[in-house]
Amino acid sequence: MAPSFKQQCAFLIKIGEMLHRYGTPAFRLEAHLKILAAHLKLDGYFLVSPTTLTYCLWVQGAPDDDVYNYSMRVKPGDLDLSSLARTDALVSELVADKCTLEEARTGLKVIEGSGSPYPEWFSLLAFALASCSFSTLMRGSWRDVMWAGVLSALVYFFVIWSNRSPRIATMLEPLAATVAAIAAVYITRLDPGVNQSLMVLSSLIVFIPGLSLAMAFRELAARELISGTARIMDSLMTLFKLYFGTVLGLAIGGLIWGSVLPTDSPSLPHLPQWTALPAVLALACGLTVVFKARVVDLPWGVAAALLAYCVSAPVTASWGITLGGFLGAFVVGVYANFFARWRNAPASLVTLPGIVVLVPGSKLYVGLDTVVSGSQTISVDQVGVQSFLLFMSLVAGLVFASAVVEPRKSL
Repeated sequence: MAPSFKQQCAFLIKIGEMLHRYGTPAFRLEAHLKILAAHLKLDGYFLVSPTTLTYCLWVQGAPDDDVYNYSMRVKPGDLDLSSLARTDALVSELVADKCTLEEARTGLKVIEGSGSPYPEWFSLLAFALASCSFSTLMRGSWRDVMWAGVLSALVYFFVIWSNRSPRIATMLEPLAATVAAIAAVYITRLDPGVNQSLMVLSSLIVFIPGLSLAMAFRELAARELISGTARIMDSLMTLFKLYFGTVLGLAIGGLIWGSVLPTDSPSLPHLPQWTALPAVLALACGLTVVFKARVVDLPWGVAAALLAYCVSAPVTASWGITLGGFLGAFVVGVYANFFARWRNAPASLVTLPGIVVLVPGSKLYVGLDTVVSGSQTISVDQVGVQSFLLFMSLVAGLVFASAVVEPRKSL
């Protein structure tokens, strides 16, 4: 029996809700819903923002007064590349008439009920690996790297706690930053010479909203003004919460154990330059697991990150950060679109891991610290201008990549 109009609408609503929850940008989600609606012989309009989903649907050729309107309140989604890939594969089977609408609805319930593809201990290792790798890229010392991994394990405890407690989830970022900063003050007393600010920043790198800001600028470039603006404000508030938690934690730690000035002990030697490439590889592996990518997609995401770094690093050294970011994003975008054509999978599976090594989220944190305290966590000149130019370069690179190699997938 053919599905009814209400069943088709309910399926579209559920698909939109799930893809939004898995971090799909507004312009991609709206395009995906239009394609799926056309397959179901429906027409309509969709309005997507980080906090609302609005549907206006009708049967193709039906009278204008036979319209189904639906609006729902949602929370900003978190990246879940595994569920995103499985949902897209299910929709592809439906579009290819390999399953019925009822079977697809059952499949959505299975995907929704599944958890992370990795156990908690493995995700803990990924958090620690990402933090240690970032500290390495920032040219910290070996002890900075080690302590960053220790603090990231402490931060991950609050991530697990937030998954079990909605109350903790609402205050996860400032709470984790506060506790990490308190612990960093004690570590500085225990091991003089370590870079206290860099340890805290590295332990919180998973929360720094650089990728979210890049997605926001990409939405603005696609003229999704409501969603892009809302995502920018949400990202900035996350950045402020992290910084406030850090300042509060350093103050509390100073009251408990006493503050340590940078001049109290000699600085430790920086890591050699050759550690940058292994650090990028490790950072990509850690963040791909944090993004919950499937094991089968993990090598492709890591390859995108290495490709981005290997292209952008020498270009940046020769011609500047703007051109380096543009070419890095362009190459990743072309690679991702070819991947989507070959594997019949969302380009986002490799675009996000590739772009994340280019986004200047940590520079925004450093810039905020410079404005408030007058000192820098790491030495970066004109950090605000560099961050803005790099964001624009990344967006331009992805736009040009889609023009050169047309993506056949809307996600």
